[in-house]
Amino acid sequence: MLSLLPERLDRILLLGSHCDDITIGAGGTLLELCRAYPGVTVSALVLTGGGSLREEEERAALAAFCPGARLEMAVLDLPDGRVPTRWERAKGALEELRSLGEPDLIFAPSPHDAHQDHRTLASLVPTVFRDHLTLGYEILKWEGDLCQPSVFLPLAEPVLREKITKLHEHYGSQRDRSWFDAEAFGGLARIRGVQCHARYAEAFHVAKLVLGVAPLTGLDPID
Repeated sequence: MLSLLPERLDRILLLGSHCDDITIGAGGTLLELCRAYPGVTVSALVLTGGGSLREEEERAALAAFCPGARLEMAVLDLPDGRVPTRWERAKGALEELRSLGEPDLIFAPSPHDAHQDHRTLASLVPTVFRDHLTLGYEILKWEGDLCQPSVFLPLAEPVLREKITKLHEHYGSQRDRSWFDAEAFGGLARIRGVQCHARYAEAFHVAKLVLGVAPLTGLDPID
């Protein structure tokens, strides 16, 4: 298995429909990346929860999941479960982010996600960020929409435990949800670990990946 590591990572863009989507889908990866690249800029956009307890939880959680990073975030107040009806505002928020600079890596919902808010955001991302590496995170839920991922980031057991602890610490409003528990988070991480010869892992979907190589020289152009 070939491991691909970025030579540099200056800016990460995090996109989520709901407060907690990003950290559930990529919390362990964020912990690892922010520690490996101290001072990295992390820009986050969440479409729902603005002005509520959910925003307070999200701001505290992302600060904890992005240690040492320069964190910038915005939490909009689009109605939960109605993001498809607010398509124009969601697209405008993404375009505003795009104008602020070039992200090296984007985390966003997976295109096949069955939740209407997640799916809408996933469909908008490539219309704004057309030439960027976007990793679609997965969220275990009732709909049963998990697909086989193609990108894995192994997690050491202490990192997985830290992720689960931080999720429970910062998202008190979600603790009574049937899917919000250590067994669910750890179980999926164990399955993804098996699939990449690790104990635990987070996994992602990628629609397009371009491998950069040294430019070819001394060749005639193709007619």
